[in-house]
Amino acid sequence: MREFTPNKNTFMNKSNRIRSLITRKSIKIDRNNSRVITRVHIPGDLSRVSKIISRVISLSESKAEKLLKNVMDNFYDRHKNIEQQLFNHFDKVKEYLPENIILSDAKKELIGAYFTMEYSIESAALFNPSIVMHPDQNGAQNGELRFIMSLRATGEGHISSIVFRTGIIKKDGIPLFNDVSEFVGTPRVLNDPTYDKHLFSLKLMDMNSWDDTSSRIIERLQDNFTFGELKASINVLYQDIGFAHNDQTIKNINWLANSNYQIEFDEDSKIFERVVFPVSDNESRGIEDARFVRFFYENGESMYYATYTAYNGEKILPHLLETKDFLNFNIITLNGKAVQNKGMALFPRKIKGKYAMLSRLDGENNYIMFSEHLHFWNEAKIIQKPTMPWEFVQIGNCGSPIETSEGWLVLTHGVGAMRQYSISAVLLDLEDPSKVIARLKEPLISPNEKEREGYVPNVVYSCGSLIHNNKLIIPYAMSDISSGIVTVRVKDLIDCMKTC
Repeated sequence: MREFTPNKNTFMNKSNRIRSLITRKSIKIDRNNSRVITRVHIPGDLSRVSKIISRVISLSESKAEKLLKNVMDNFYDRHKNIEQQLFNHFDKVKEYLPENIILSDAKKELIGAYFTMEYSIESAALFNPSIVMHPDQNGAQNGELRFIMSLRATGEGHISSIVFRTGIIKKDGIPLFNDVSEFVGTPRVLNDPTYDKHLFSLKLMDMNSWDDTSSRIIERLQDNFTFGELKASINVLYQDIGFAHNDQTIKNINWLANSNYQIEFDEDSKIFERVVFPVSDNESRGIEDARFVRFFYENGESMYYATYTAYNGEKILPHLLETKDFLNFNIITLNGKAVQNKGMALFPRKIKGKYAMLSRLDGENNYIMFSEHLHFWNEAKIIQKPTMPWEFVQIGNCGSPIETSEGWLVLTHGVGAMRQYSISAVLLDLEDPSKVIARLKEPLISPNEKEREGYVPNVVYSCGSLIHNNKLIIPYAMSDISSGIVTVRVKDLIDCMKTC
């Protein structure tokens, strides 16, 4: 990078030049309070569960059917398959039923309704977007691109989930969004997921949980085993009264199994009707800031990956989400001493035979990591420290690097005075992305007067962009409450970075 000391006029000219590169689109992606899911709602005092069930059981069949009809009249047009959801929630409490009781379907559904609540997934905010090419380009005309945008939706209690929007980027770079249905639903969690024995063992070793207890449990299993087979192997160990098992190890095994799971949505649902809502205990308070990327393997096959932060109210844990079709998803824990803190962004291909990922390991600097295994990250190197006033507090990435002929284009965020977030950019060497070869020395996007008011004021932030027809399409959050879109010509951006 060429360094020089600008005078005041030079500084102002460069600042204005950089900001003049962008075009803010009139599009605003707002939250929709009417998009609700159903959740199980069980009182904290479990002694009340049996009392509620008993009250329903005591009803006459006609009264129960009348009450169920009222529920259906009020909620049928707000949820797809509401009947099945009520049956599912009944299953969550059926262990509290009196013995030898036989219930009609109407009473089962009604009991399910008393242990159900609606949750408005976007009621608080809709922000931190990430955009990728749609896996199905049918319907796009010449020069157009179908896309999927993920967003972080936040509702009551500040619980975050992943929601989606779809649309087409026109030839001139203008995004057009599909109309969004008010229906939204959660996926099925597979009850008996399959695990890879070797990988599962490696993760236990990384957790310092490989001992005689884990060894004896795992050695009984096949190379690919199910959750049920794992539980059976644990039960066999419990029955061996001559073996002193390690309770903490078994707890860790169960935690690992529950944290790596599979989900699937109904095939007849639209992508924008799907919400990835917290399932495991370690993400119980939110799935935050998913950074999606379409990853290409050497054989030409591709997979969509997203890194996200799982939050349980006390600590965070980096996770990886993978899907080919946005219908079936695998949720995977990331392991290794280098996967700490937030803001991990995977490169879209291997570099010199290794996976590469950006991170903010210490919460302050930009790092790069390389690994031979996608799930394990143990080495990290700082590639960028805060040097500009608008990033003195911390810097990080704004999504996965984008490959250009000039280098890896990375949008970054910086935090400055008064906790103002801005978006800028750096260029990394194609062959050795640990080298920064150019950068903007001023923000590309800073919150204007219309963008600085919201849930968290003075913040612009993105989790992933894409290039279409030589334009960089940047979806970005505005003060953690809604989102907009900016475009910039790639050549203009890189030329400006080189002259900084």
